[in-house]
Amino acid sequence: MAETLVPGVTVNEVAHRHGLKANHLSSWRTLARKGKLVVPEVAGAEFAAPLSTAQAVDTPVATATIDLLIGPVTVRLDAATPAARIAELAMALQART
Repeated sequence: MAETLVPGVTVNEVAHRHGLKANHLSSWRTLARKGKLVVPEVAGAEFAAPLSTAQAVDTPVATATIDLLIGPVTVRLDAATPAARIAELAMALQART
C-alpha cells in the first residue's frame, strides 16, 4: 500500500505488480488515511497523517419536569418518574389536605 504513495506511481501498476485488485489497494489507502492501517516506511512515499481537531458540540440537556400541584403543596418531579409513583404521591398529598 505504501508504494502507491510514491509520486508518479499508480494504484493500478502496484496492484498488478503484486497480483492484487486495485480496489483493495484503494480501500487500504482509505484506511491508512483514517489512521486505521499502519503504513510501513517506503522511500519517496508522501503520506500525510490525518489531522483531527476537537470541535465543541452543543448537547441539549433535557430539563423536563412534572409539577404536581395539590392544594398549597408543589412537588417537582423528574420527567422520567414512573406514572405509578406520581399517582402514589398525588393520593398521599390529597389525603393530607
